[in-house]
Amino acid sequence: MADTDDKVALFPADDLVALVRAYNPRTNETLIRAAYEFGRAMHDGQFRHSGEPYFSHPIDVARILAEQHLDDASIITALLHDTIEDTKASFDGVAEQFGEEVAGLVDGVTKLTNLQLSSTETKQAENFRKLFMAMSKDLRVILVKLADRLHNMRTIKAMRPDKQSQKARETMDIYAPLAGRMGMQWMREELEDLAFKVLNSEGRASIIRRFITLQKETGDVIERTTGDMETELAAAGIGARVMGRAKKPYSIWRKMQEKDQGFSRLSDIYGFRIITESEQDCYRVLGVIHQRWRAVPGRFKDYISQPKSNGYRSIHTTVSGRNGRRVEVQIRTQQMHDVAESGVAAHWSYKDGVRGENPFAVDPVKWISGLSEQFDAEEDHEDFLEAVKLEMYSDQVFCFTPKGEVVKLPRGATPIDFAYAIHTRIGHACVGAKIDHRRVPLWTRIKNGQSVEIITAEGQMPQATWLDIATTGKARTAIRRALREMDRERYVKLGAQLAVAAFEQVNKKPTDKALGVAAKHFRLKDKDEVLARLGSAELAGTEVVQAVYPELVPDESEMVTSERAVIGLAADQSFQRAKCCQPLPGERIVGITYRGQGVVVHSIDCDSLSNYEDQPDRWLDLHWHSGKYKPIFDVKVWVTIGNDAGVLGRICTLIGENKANISDLEFVDRKPDFYRLLVSVELADAEHLHKLMLALEAENDVAEVSRYRNPEPARAPSGP
Repeated sequence: MADTDDKVALFPADDLVALVRAYNPRTNETLIRAAYEFGRAMHDGQFRHSGEPYFSHPIDVARILAEQHLDDASIITALLHDTIEDTKASFDGVAEQFGEEVAGLVDGVTKLTNLQLSSTETKQAENFRKLFMAMSKDLRVILVKLADRLHNMRTIKAMRPDKQSQKARETMDIYAPLAGRMGMQWMREELEDLAFKVLNSEGRASIIRRFITLQKETGDVIERTTGDMETELAAAGIGARVMGRAKKPYSIWRKMQEKDQGFSRLSDIYGFRIITESEQDCYRVLGVIHQRWRAVPGRFKDYISQPKSNGYRSIHTTVSGRNGRRVEVQIRTQQMHDVAESGVAAHWSYKDGVRGENPFAVDPVKWISGLSEQFDAEEDHEDFLEAVKLEMYSDQVFCFTPKGEVVKLPRGATPIDFAYAIHTRIGHACVGAKIDHRRVPLWTRIKNGQSVEIITAEGQMPQATWLDIATTGKARTAIRRALREMDRERYVKLGAQLAVAAFEQVNKKPTDKALGVAAKHFRLKDKDEVLARLGSAELAGTEVVQAVYPELVPDESEMVTSERAVIGLAADQSFQRAKCCQPLPGERIVGITYRGQGVVVHSIDCDSLSNYEDQPDRWLDLHWHSGKYKPIFDVKVWVTIGNDAGVLGRICTLIGENKANISDLEFVDRKPDFYRLLVSVELADAEHLHKLMLALEAENDVAEVSRYRNPEPARAPSGP
């Protein structure tokens, strides 16, 4: 009976074949029907969270790909993409019935599904490498995976709330940018909006409500503006189609965040596309639009003469439309539009039974392969991850060497990035740069079409400040590696001290064998590399200990709570830490009682205790409860840093990397060369403070670090 129900509930094989035959009359419908029946039989008795037959999901993934006019192998892979993972089907069985090509694609999708792309940083980096390796072998694996994720996001309401959030965040961080990078703009926008609906449903609903209100106030802006444009184009004798639409809620939300503006102040929330018959007509249309409406300065981009790296071509302009409201206009030919909508899928799409040949389509395999080859197998996974994300999330600029050779860089790149793009040796020796024959600072952002010349000097070495200037993964990797080598000996020594302190917490010693185990765990070369990473704050002591003795690192449920932190108090006594010395767990302490107001806890060496020497009856012998604490104890630290670009940012990052939270930061003294800061940080115990101060002292741009002390006269506490 269940079998009959499945057939009733499922999208019929005949309808799927009809969808494919509409764009590919030469389709092998026998094989598609066989894949349909094979998948249905394998998933028989399996159901989705919504209660639907599970096989409805592979069918809908196949329908998404059919809408993109993809080839038979992609459609069949979609129907079978979960069979090897979730059913009794095997690789050999799929290969025997549907061929090695399909079996390889199904296996590739299965491996991608098993990658935990939103896991810990190191694991995530390793899995990103696998993702890009799969992409470089056959891009159709990614096309099927993206369609799979799109359908899962469309039906995400049936999942548990925690799973919804996890999938939505992964979609926003990884799959949506990946779809955009591959030129599949419509999919990127839908994935972003579906994820936005989960992650911030109230924000999305608010934008939709404001849209409805705006429409009531202004009428149908899209219909009227479309009519105006069609009238102007017809008068000029230009054949073109005009399509208008309101931008997606997430796109509007992102603009609100970037510009720090409310909805009412946003202007360009409507977009129009004009599809012309020829490239020449694109520029004629631009002239007509600018004659009829006033162009907004700085908002014109010509991606026809300078295409994006994924093949995207279009003219963009923004004009002031009806009621002064800005509208964005994109102008392109039909072939350009096909690439703008389908991106890489255009390589596999069919029209009238023939593989489409679009002159504007660019094969992203070259981009992926180039990125993968940039890093050999022994490179750091973190460096690879950073480069991948930079490549995925940024558009590119095209600049020139003095000899006229073209260099592609991400938008926002600087001469430092340009130098390392030419050669690592040039990057290391860089001392200055010229853009269009004028000397510029190294932090200058390169623009499209500029000529860049790098000035080098013998003996020059990378500076730590360059990490704040560089934007490309290649440059940052090379700079970080060079700095690491320069400071390696110092970092190894500091790391050894931190390792001793960390291992002492679990009554162990950082022996060569133990550190060797940690090196294998983190996939590092040897124990010295572990110590160097520890000393440079790229690894935390607890991470190293956990890698060797995972069973000895307590979880948070075993941590000492603040309520039972101090031993020696009466059952009805509360306590607070003295502001003058801010004692931490692990330090010797004493309590001073206040009638009706509890106990104030001081460090045993606090100068303020001299105020109570003649009142011995108020003293309590106290000590901290043994065990692990959460980083909730506020401590102030004096830090004197060099006055240079990016130094404060690095110091704040370093504090965060040491698992400490900055609760307040005050500039006490500003000099031309140095700043003196009073930084309030939340720490777990005295060892945590010691480790943080050692890490700060090891930083090149930190001149002095000391603990803040403020002896106070005897007075009652301000709180309990």
